[in-house]
Amino acid sequence: MATLALEPVATGGFTRARFTACVFAGSFLLFLVQPMVARMALPRLGGAPAVWNSAMLVYQALLLAGYAYAHLLGRLAPRRQAIVHLGLFALAAITLPIALISATPPPQANIFLWVPWLLVVSIGPLFLIVSSQAPLLQRWYALAGGGDPYPLYAASNLGSFLGLLAYPLLVEPFLPVAAQSHLWSLGYGVLALLLVACTLRVPKLAAVEVRESLAAAPRPAQIGRWIALAAIPSGLMLSTTLHLTTDIVAMPLLWVMPLGLYLLSFSVAFAADRRAARMMTRMAPFALLATACSVFADSTPYPLVVMFAILASMLIISAAIHAMLFDGRPDPEHLTIFYLSTSVGGMIGGLFCALVAPLTFDWTYEYPLLVAASAFVMVAANPFARARALWDGGERAARLTRWLAIAALFLSFVDNSTIGVPDNHLAGFLFSVAVIGIAIAAIGNRWLFALSVAAVMLSLGGWEKIALNIDHRMTRSFFGIYSVREIDNGSARLLVHGTTIHGIENLGSPGRERMTTSYYAPRSGVGLAMRSLPAIFAHARVGVVGLGAGTLACAGQSGQSWRFYEIDPKVVEMARDTRRFRFLARCQPNAPVVVGDARLMLEKEPAASADVLVLDAFSSDSVPMHLLTREAFSLYRSHLSTNGLLMVHISNRYLDLRPVVAAAAAQGWVARVRTYGPTDAEKEQHAGGSIWIMMSPSASTVAAVERSSGADRWDVLPRAPLARWTDDHASILSIIKW
Repeated sequence: MATLALEPVATGGFTRARFTACVFAGSFLLFLVQPMVARMALPRLGGAPAVWNSAMLVYQALLLAGYAYAHLLGRLAPRRQAIVHLGLFALAAITLPIALISATPPPQANIFLWVPWLLVVSIGPLFLIVSSQAPLLQRWYALAGGGDPYPLYAASNLGSFLGLLAYPLLVEPFLPVAAQSHLWSLGYGVLALLLVACTLRVPKLAAVEVRESLAAAPRPAQIGRWIALAAIPSGLMLSTTLHLTTDIVAMPLLWVMPLGLYLLSFSVAFAADRRAARMMTRMAPFALLATACSVFADSTPYPLVVMFAILASMLIISAAIHAMLFDGRPDPEHLTIFYLSTSVGGMIGGLFCALVAPLTFDWTYEYPLLVAASAFVMVAANPFARARALWDGGERAARLTRWLAIAALFLSFVDNSTIGVPDNHLAGFLFSVAVIGIAIAAIGNRWLFALSVAAVMLSLGGWEKIALNIDHRMTRSFFGIYSVREIDNGSARLLVHGTTIHGIENLGSPGRERMTTSYYAPRSGVGLAMRSLPAIFAHARVGVVGLGAGTLACAGQSGQSWRFYEIDPKVVEMARDTRRFRFLARCQPNAPVVVGDARLMLEKEPAASADVLVLDAFSSDSVPMHLLTREAFSLYRSHLSTNGLLMVHISNRYLDLRPVVAAAAAQGWVARVRTYGPTDAEKEQHAGGSIWIMMSPSASTVAAVERSSGADRWDVLPRAPLARWTDDHASILSIIKW
């Protein structure tokens, strides 16, 4: 990399420290503001994918705009750059403290247009100016004679990583949103002081007047390479997150880990000390092969071990590819176009996984595609001398590449039981080992290694997954991937979202198909409540939040009117498809299904619109917090009739929601809890354990349900020390089942 001869400036450790601190602080604040604004917007906008996809586009666009601004500002004289940036920095402070403008979308608003407008007007100036700090300050550091500026990017990503951890672990649990906003404003003030300290080191003369020679401008091919090398790890991080939460283990806050490691990979790759980067580059081909072995895994007896192995591999792969970016960095004169290019690449990777893939694929096929792409761009010498000698570029190497490629694909396919080949576990194991052996030998041969990694993935479940897609047994939406599976020799059918079951239908006769199963069994909390309704309401009006397979529809009785609320149109499509599930068709064929965020939909309906409201949206790892706040329960109370009944399903493997509901129930509700465990006979009919909380403003309604339940016990819901969740303050950290 060429070195510029800049105006001599007195530098030292203090100069390096002030620039490092400023870059670190800016990135830290940037990764605090994103979840903070999302938290502010959730009650107003709901959790629909259109909202969050639009928000993601805004963040990516503002980040790109910030990098473009830094690049354009570099055309000015250094001291003028500082003056302009300080002026805009002060101007952006007018929008402090951070808050969403007081606007709500009109009824016919296009959410894809309205949400970006809301976010840009609310936080656009602050986000843009702070996002420009990393490339801009690195450029100034080079002009100040500080040396190679690129290691400052390691500090930037370390700040992003710590900001990412700080919000869910320290900020959200202890501070309401209003206090968070004021704390961020204080941080912005500290950042301003650091920025002023950095501008004092910016030289007066323009770079063009002091350098001895002009560094060659980056060629289009080089810019394209930067974009590709940035896009692949960005997409790999997002696809790894979806793969882990869909197929391995659906833990709350799991999304933090892949994103955090992705940011750390930049810190490793751009560090001044190159030892860690070189070590990860050597390890990367083997990390890729380890990842390839788990790509199509549906389940595992050791999910946490597999999860940590996948995350470790992702860190190594990302660090190796980002190290290639570092090695190809331009002269500091062209630093801003380098970071602008990497920002474009990161946006492309993010958009591919967040928008294109859900519309294109029925499964997370972007994950194996990105693993194969990582293998293709990987630059690593084969660690074995004999294998390394095979790829000398001669005719023998070309011939060997062709034959080994054919062999790898053939071995991956030959033991595929979905095409009629008898399933032989020993043969399948040996064939897979052979493919892995070819991949190891192919390290150093770009095309053969990438193809061999793809063959490894296909041999270990890839062909079977493709066959499931061809059979239309999987469906994908912006909320995740749903699969329809048959169990017990075809006597029952499941709707599965990731690792969470959303419905079980018994098959074989109309009577079996009407059975309420899983969480909704006759002796479950909601089953007992549904049985008691005729004694309380002459013609009960029942609302259900969360459709699933539609199981609860068959708990309805004559004379009742039912209404479902479901946020995901794909779920509605599956529940109404009689080739998959028949609960709705057999029991509530005319019941309306309202598609959208339940809280927003309920707010649009008249008061006292229902006698019973069932909340069944909390069984997965991602709990819609805005449905459990004080304001939400106030909405439920106004939506119910005077003696109405609210049933809340809180079965969850990772979260104990009882304290949250108990805190809400303390405000004028009578509450009972039913913890149900099925008998062996009930399990044969696919009844499952569940926890339901019954709430009503009327003690007589609760007493009527308890009388109707007979010997089946309801317990008093104990009060909990946990403060109530509100739209301004809520955190899942205190309710995780550690």
